Amino acid sequence: MVRFVFGVGDLARLRFAISPTWELSRSLLALRDPSMAALHVPWLRSLSGRLDGIALEPVLELTPTSGYSPDFMNPPPSGPLGDVADDLAAMRRTPTKQLRREMALFRSQHPRSRVLAAWDEDPRRELRRVADALEAYWDRAIAPVWPRIREFLDADIAYRARTLTEGGPAALFSDLAPGVTWEDDHLDVVVARHEATHELRGQGLLLIPSAFATRPATIDLPPWQMTVVYPARGIATLWEDGTRAPDGLAKLLGATRAAVLADLGAPRSTTDLSRRLSVSPGNASHHLKALQGAGLATSRREGREVLYVRTPLGDGLVE
Repeated sequence: MVRFVFGVGDLARLRFAISPTWELSRSLLALRDPSMAALHVPWLRSLSGRLDGIALEPVLELTPTSGYSPDFMNPPPSGPLGDVADDLAAMRRTPTKQLRREMALFRSQHPRSRVLAAWDEDPRRELRRVADALEAYWDRAIAPVWPRIREFLDADIAYRARTLTEGGPAALFSDLAPGVTWEDDHLDVVVARHEATHELRGQGLLLIPSAFATRPATIDLPPWQMTVVYPARGIATLWEDGTRAPDGLAKLLGATRAAVLADLGAPRSTTDLSRRLSVSPGNASHHLKALQGAGLATSRREGREVLYVRTPLGDGLVE
């Protein structure tokens, strides 16, 4: 178990972020053992033949199904939304001394790993190989579905942030994940083969939702930011084409408008809704503006896109 003890100001420094590299490493576990990733079967089927030629074996060795995985594989994201290029660049900059320290910890838990000799011989060479393989894997396996995954994670962060604002840390952590508990001034996270207590002392805590994680994990060794990774809510809906509106909602709002509102549990653009619900972009835009005018949806601009998501009033109506 890892305990994070909050001091003055630490709750104010509680923040959320999306980590592309964490999705990379956790998705490899689904790839390694599809029987443990039934919810991701549609995505796994889409990868047939697309990963040929990528040297994933050394990477898979560093992402065991249990126990410690080197933290340099998952550097804290460079910003709230994460950028895989920045994260991979941070990974490649990991100091050699740190590589050796983390690989020594990895060896202590996985002494029979087949990659240990190569890492002992030349850790910088092995780091380049791992980063290059992850970059190629991202381009073929994750990048095509990243907009969907990012929207899903955005929706989780919006929900958690609202819960924190309305109910404080007790409400936030009460349903974050099994094995995560809040009491008085500390957060306990049950993880395998690791016991530690950390006084945050004003540095705060980073919370990272994951589409591929099946249980909570921590990053809590120097020099990394203290971090808790947790499974995002509603993972079973990730690969669904659209959200079916309840019959009562359809009778109230009309079938299409109800379907649009039901599908705004995650931030979506007009183009996304058009594709997911098989309506024209103009039709989707019309319903979005109506829902926004009624206070059931809100919008924000991200780059060149405008993303829409339900408001708490919209959530209540759908539920």
